[in-house]
Amino acid sequence: MTLYAGIDMGTSGVRIVLADGADKIHAEASVALEVDRPHPGWSQQHPDLWWQATGKAFEQLAAEYPRLMARIAGIGLSGQMLGSVLVDKNDRPTHTCILWNDQRALAECKELLARVPDMGMRTAGTPDPGFTAPKLLWLARHVPEALERAEILMLPKDYVRLCLTGEHASEPSDAAGTLLLDCKSRSWDAELAEAAGWGLNRLPTLVASHEQAGTLRVSLQQRWGIEKPVPVAAGAGDNMACALGVGATKPGDAVVTLGTSGVLCIVDRKFHPVPQSAVFTNPHGAPGTYLSMGVVMSATQSLEWISSLCAIPVPQLAAKVDELVAREGIGHLPVMRPSITGIRTPHNRPDAGAAICDIGAGTDAAALAYAVMEGVAFQFFDCLRAQTGAGVPLDRVTAVGGGSQNHLWVQLVATLFDKSIVLPKASSASAALGAARLASVAAGDFSVAEALSRKPSRATIIEPNHQLADLLEERYTRFCELPK
Repeated sequence: MTLYAGIDMGTSGVRIVLADGADKIHAEASVALEVDRPHPGWSQQHPDLWWQATGKAFEQLAAEYPRLMARIAGIGLSGQMLGSVLVDKNDRPTHTCILWNDQRALAECKELLARVPDMGMRTAGTPDPGFTAPKLLWLARHVPEALERAEILMLPKDYVRLCLTGEHASEPSDAAGTLLLDCKSRSWDAELAEAAGWGLNRLPTLVASHEQAGTLRVSLQQRWGIEKPVPVAAGAGDNMACALGVGATKPGDAVVTLGTSGVLCIVDRKFHPVPQSAVFTNPHGAPGTYLSMGVVMSATQSLEWISSLCAIPVPQLAAKVDELVAREGIGHLPVMRPSITGIRTPHNRPDAGAAICDIGAGTDAAALAYAVMEGVAFQFFDCLRAQTGAGVPLDRVTAVGGGSQNHLWVQLVATLFDKSIVLPKASSASAALGAARLASVAAGDFSVAEALSRKPSRATIIEPNHQLADLLEERYTRFCELPK
């Protein structure tokens, strides 16, 4: 039996799965990560923490499953996107990584747009503090010594691959988030790099997501008990890897991610930039396609916020919502836009707060929790309208992420989209499985089509609730009238 290691390097932890060519997971290990928030709006991690967590997870697997580890034939990576990783001539980080949800570079976004007014039509999207390029300008202004010592700019998963292989490389799906990549040509752009104060000679070589970007260091191969030399695939950004993990490779294939934040990813054959609506458009990990992404800044995080506010754990709160809706319906419940960390798609208002209407003396925790879930679903519908309005097609929809286990929540989205939604059995491992699939191609064991287009074999289907459609449309109108 041949196995492939898929590394999912997220913000809250590193997860590694050992999967076979049919996507069966034979073993996995996870190590948690902490986020440093030294000031309001700041979010950062030291790159060494990622590598330590990755090494620890591999060591756990080697200790518990030595026979399986010996069978690894390829390694692939999925990673949190947009982070700035600056390394010196010795491949050591010169600064902590400023993460995707950091807000410190607001002023630099305006500066970038003034320098390259059509940036949003050439890159992944309009400058946002989460993207990498504004962070480079911020560092130049506030921590210039970090830039002076830096030899190369990398992205989070690429730094982990550097530690695995000793090679500098990236790939277009993740590189697009730097705003230094011309998305149509899938190559670094000299004008964009100059606008960010960065040189093309300080950017890594680009290869396709499924291509080999190095070989596992012999010392690590021996330490972890792997029998043969292991090719390491370039990998993909987390949203793209997640899409690949559920076989979303054809135009119209869509993935709704209900995680801490929410993302509506739709595969597109054409490059359809929608900067005016803060829709991001990146090269996909599947050759010849793009991934259109509408972003909900706070999804399950909003439900966790209500849970904390009401001192009721999320599972119990979700059960109360189910009981409330079954008993009383939704017509009398509050309408809420739960944008507690701002709005990205379609209004691009990182400074926006949440808003709610129709609260009464009888409004309880379950009513507030329903309003949050419905409000997140409405925000996904906002994303869909912006994306399809620009010509992005919609066909098959899959839902993943922790929130996708809540069938009422998924059904709200299904009803608004008027589409059945597929819930894969192993949805929480989709990004890691996508990385493992890329590893199987890099190892030469599968073609791109064979590995990346497989749909989940075990899944539940959530159908739209057509009886709720008219009422949800009415409530969506009220949602759109809430102050932003």
